[in-house]
Amino acid sequence: MIDWAGVFPAVTSQFDEQLKLDFESIERMVNQLVDEGVHGIIALGTVGENNSLSFEEKRDVLRSIKNAVDGRVPVLTGVSELTTDAAKKFAQDAQEIGLDGLMVLPAMVYVPSDEELDWHFRQVAGATDLPVMIYNNPAAYRITIPVETLAGWSDVPNVVALKESAEDSRRFTDIINACGDRYAVFAGLDDLALEGLVLGARGWVSGLTNAFPQESIAIYEAVLNGDLERAREIYRWFLPLLHLDAQPNLVQCIKLAEEVMGRGSERVRPPRLVLSGEERKRVIDMVEKAAATRPVEVSAATKAA
Repeated sequence: MIDWAGVFPAVTSQFDEQLKLDFESIERMVNQLVDEGVHGIIALGTVGENNSLSFEEKRDVLRSIKNAVDGRVPVLTGVSELTTDAAKKFAQDAQEIGLDGLMVLPAMVYVPSDEELDWHFRQVAGATDLPVMIYNNPAAYRITIPVETLAGWSDVPNVVALKESAEDSRRFTDIINACGDRYAVFAGLDDLALEGLVLGARGWVSGLTNAFPQESIAIYEAVLNGDLERAREIYRWFLPLLHLDAQPNLVQCIKLAEEVMGRGSERVRPPRLVLSGEERKRVIDMVEKAAATRPVEVSAATKAA
């Protein structure tokens, strides 16, 4: 059973110098995040470069991460495929591998009607017994899941959570007003995380947590404990970096932040290319400044790494 609350980093997929999957680095990175206190792991989201991996590579990543986590926290996978049938097959494979849940995206490339969107999610959810987090990200996937559609899924019992990445924070309240406690709503944009948590989100699916996990957890815990002054303090320190999660090149930015912090490699698969020039310098400067002014004491797990 998943306790649908807390900070769930959407982890990166690590590559070696030949851009082959580096499973040793993936497992080391995931182990460190769990040791530092994250509440769950999400593999193969946007930051995990899902659509840059082959079918077999995706399954190998899931096995590697499941092995590294070893039941300490729940592990979910992104389900991001071109067709509904491919998404159903991947969801079934994830269940067979032993994952704890799914984060299901609309079918890639094709922009569906509301009817097609509803049908796709119902089909994928119905293909397994795993609990499903629906992923709404209109900026990335060119479609917004209507609140009315979310409210109409009472007959799909394993759809239990929502990653909400719309750029309008009013969606959190609209969803809760329409659906009550039907869904565990998670903030999905890093630079709207505090707003989402304050407005009732139970958790945060985060990219920059890969580089700064303790600050992410501290924001969540401060909100949980009603200490909004502390939450605002950390969030204001963090926000320049959190804006990187809303850029088209968020994957490169987050992986560069990981490398600067000694937590992973910036290598990405084409068509993505590592950052260069002024953009690269800007991100490095931001990360180094943040590292020098961290508002949270670094844990023993971080020091050991």
